[in-house]
Amino acid sequence: MRKILRIFFLLIVVALVAAQFFQPEKNTSEASENHILTLHSVPENVAGILKNSCFDCHSNNTNYHWYHSVSPVSWMVANHIREGKKELNFSEWGNMDVFSQITKLEEMCQESEHRKMPLKSYLLMHPKAKLSDEQIVALCDWTTRLSEELLVKAVEE
Repeated sequence: MRKILRIFFLLIVVALVAAQFFQPEKNTSEASENHILTLHSVPENVAGILKNSCFDCHSNNTNYHWYHSVSPVSWMVANHIREGKKELNFSEWGNMDVFSQITKLEEMCQESEHRKMPLKSYLLMHPKAKLSDEQIVALCDWTTRLSEELLVKAVEE
């Protein structure tokens, strides 16, 4: 029985070491002309909130920490980013139609207010990304203003 456990443990160690050689592609790119910060006037405090709490999973540039390079964490992070970008990618903001942008802005506010975003799993490793009540109010005020501006612009066109 002990021999089987040793072999099993050795196989797990070998698998973990081998997994280090197969890393997912990093989520990094050059600045985009379609990025929300390029297309809209975003107040500094709101830009800080977006950078600190949203962009790692919802843009084409993730701020990686050392532990993001260790498998299997690297694969979980890559999947998390892929799912986040599928839902909303601030780097591709300009590629969405105005009504989709308005919908995403409303969802940003609602998900923040209901404390669904940032995800709890993200906050475990990034506690500074947790939004305070004041930050949520600032974010929602901005999303409401921008939604109204976009709607007025869409009606005028």
